[in-house]
Amino acid sequence: MKSLILSAAILTFAVASPARASEELAKKHLCTTCHVVKGTKTIGPAYIDVAKKYAGQKDAETKLAEKVKKGGQGVWGQVPMPPNAAVPEADIKTLVKWVLSTK
Repeated sequence: MKSLILSAAILTFAVASPARASEELAKKHLCTTCHVVKGTKTIGPAYIDVAKKYAGQKDAETKLAEKVKKGGQGVWGQVPMPPNAAVPEADIKTLVKWVLSTK
């Protein structure tokens, strides 16, 4: 019974705060090891900078989802982003949509 109540509370939180839920997803998959939401670039670019760079590009979600999955290098400097093939496709899509929506 406790786990059912806890699950309901978590679901309510996720629905009520999709931005917070997506940030938690980024933490879960260790994205925040190299990225911050906004502020000074750490290893990788801040999410807000990614959102600005790809604003208005119709293929941005697809392009970034591929980069997250397969990794990449050269767009933000010479430090490569490793592939994240173990991250579920649905999580990648959620994360990319969230990153592109940051302001």
